[in-house]
Amino acid sequence: MGENNREEQNKSRVMEFILLGFPGSSHFQLTIFIIFLNMYILTILGNFCIILLIVTNRSLHTPMYFFLCNLSFLEIWYTTASVPKILAMFLGRSRSISFTSCILQMYCIFSFGCTEHFLIAIMAYDRYLAICFPLHYSTIMDIHLSSKLAGGCWLGGFLAMCIPTYLLTTLSFCGPNVINNFYCNLDSWIVLSCTDTHFLEITAFFTAIFVIVGSCVTTLLSYIYIILTILRIPSKKGRQKAFSTCSSHLAVVIIWYGSTIFLFVKPSKQTSLERTKVVSIFNLIVVPLLNPFIYTLRNKEVREVLRKVFCR
Repeated sequence: MGENNREEQNKSRVMEFILLGFPGSSHFQLTIFIIFLNMYILTILGNFCIILLIVTNRSLHTPMYFFLCNLSFLEIWYTTASVPKILAMFLGRSRSISFTSCILQMYCIFSFGCTEHFLIAIMAYDRYLAICFPLHYSTIMDIHLSSKLAGGCWLGGFLAMCIPTYLLTTLSFCGPNVINNFYCNLDSWIVLSCTDTHFLEITAFFTAIFVIVGSCVTTLLSYIYIILTILRIPSKKGRQKAFSTCSSHLAVVIIWYGSTIFLFVKPSKQTSLERTKVVSIFNLIVVPLLNPFIYTLRNKEVREVLRKVFCR
């Protein structure tokens, strides 16, 4: 009886975790801090500028740019959920994080990630309607439908992580409490738990199938129809114009799904934590930084608006 009580006490002792991050000298930590800080500032400013351009220019008040505005707003919060804590760690501040804060951080990061998958799929569907049904596009994709679709993406993203997050709170941790990452990742929790995580892993797997595969199939089918429609356009100039309207979104799709698939399709949770850290950096910081630049440099309408702004 006494041994059982002692075991329960040991399990309840782990109420905070240590984020390992990237070990190294103080010079290395400072260098990484400066790089990450600059990338974070550029991400915030870049995405904020995209939002400001879309809101203040009536020529960009279309469903396509409404979804882009949502995506930029999402990227700001997606990076903010993890980067400030990472920067504090590189400055030598405490690497510890409480159980509640760790759960909240994991829930926010994964919920924003799910929302981004849904948004990218909806943006692909929007381009499918615009290119495959140009005459009916304005009547099908009006502001009411686009608002409902965007709201559905946000709601679906945060609901998708409710059950896995709840199951995480039921796990026991009896040591060690060191997370081999720079943020609270689902895999790290599963590795550290001393209770059965089979049901959680099954739930996380089906959630990933629903979110990642579901959105990927929608995006893939949309672009298959888009490409087939573009190939049937007789004039070369017409094909180039049609492709230019979706090329920036296609670039974002390739980068996002490339990093996501590389991050989640892996042989073992135990042996791939080091690789996960590197790819997570790309997924959490580099991708949100690239998105505004991709849309600015590859989108003719956005470039034209920027040119007018600078000319003023």
